[in-house]
Amino acid sequence: MTQKIARFLAEQRPETPCLIVDLDVVAENFKALKRSLPIAEIYYAIKANPAPEIVSMLAGMGSNFDTASLTEIDQCLDCGADPARLSFGNTIKKQRDIEAAFARGVRLFAFDSRAELDKLAQAAPGSKVFCRILVDNSGADWPLSRKFGCEIEMARDLLIQARDLGLDPYGVSFHVGSQQTDLAQWDVAVGRAAMLFTALNEAGIELKMVNLGGGFPARYRTDVDEIDAYADAVMKAMTHHFGNRLPAMIIEPGRSLVGDSGIIQTEVVLISKKSYAEDEARWVYLDIGKFGGLAETMDEAIKYRIRTPHDGCETGPVVLAGPTCDSADILYEKAGYQLPLDLKVGDKIELLSTGAYTTTYSSIGFNGFAPLKAYFI
Repeated sequence: MTQKIARFLAEQRPETPCLIVDLDVVAENFKALKRSLPIAEIYYAIKANPAPEIVSMLAGMGSNFDTASLTEIDQCLDCGADPARLSFGNTIKKQRDIEAAFARGVRLFAFDSRAELDKLAQAAPGSKVFCRILVDNSGADWPLSRKFGCEIEMARDLLIQARDLGLDPYGVSFHVGSQQTDLAQWDVAVGRAAMLFTALNEAGIELKMVNLGGGFPARYRTDVDEIDAYADAVMKAMTHHFGNRLPAMIIEPGRSLVGDSGIIQTEVVLISKKSYAEDEARWVYLDIGKFGGLAETMDEAIKYRIRTPHDGCETGPVVLAGPTCDSADILYEKAGYQLPLDLKVGDKIELLSTGAYTTTYSSIGFNGFAPLKAYFI
């Protein structure tokens, strides 16, 4: 909760639920990451928060952009980004979208299968391509499944085929999982990437780039290391496995740039119990839930910090839930949340570090609830 956000809430008193983002925090996070990893090119993963206010500001600061769809590409271009600074990083693309991106000037594409490679060869001839490999996501609060990437043996063959198809086998990518808290995971993943560099070199192909993906954290309930510690872990991993012959490096931060920049203000709609048992947890229903932008509470994975008007008073256990008529719309039941006993219906509370993956996960009107309103200040 920055002073700017607090002043905005006090003066504007917006309807809840709403997200308020302090753009100065985004800018400072970008500068800090650039200072910590100066030799890496930053490709902001705009899926975290594609607001024009954020994308335009980062474009003006020299950021590149990781995009997952033609719509995201157009959003970046509309905000003044150079197409040469865009990566079409989704490994699952329609051929017509590849062709359209190529026509717009995009020349960097991800893939992880032969079928995707064939589409790229036809729709984006001569482009730089990088193959995504599978890595372990242990330590990540929001792990990424085997939906993306392939084993390094297959990646080796695919990159050779990319050359034979007239594409530029530019590099390799991986993702250690979103909100990664185990710094050692970068050493493991970079080691696998280095193995692929060696295998391709023996096949007559010199890869030039490692895309280290995202994984840098925002600040939720669990303490995390400062960004300098993450940068240090990345550089130690790169020098350990590549020595003084470092390839070009790309990082794709999303959550770490925008997560801590925003708060969601929400209203307590109902407080109830399910029985007369004195030790039973209260159910606290908010006017926002999983379908209003808090999808990352699925399986209670991302645990947001909560601020209430009664902080400092005696607390008790609660189950937190959203307002919709869907039994899946329960935010936290097992995570051990405690809220003040003085909390009452109508109170406004804040969910902190909610600048990432909230507006983009908000439904367009489930149960008639409007999409999450956002303000950028």
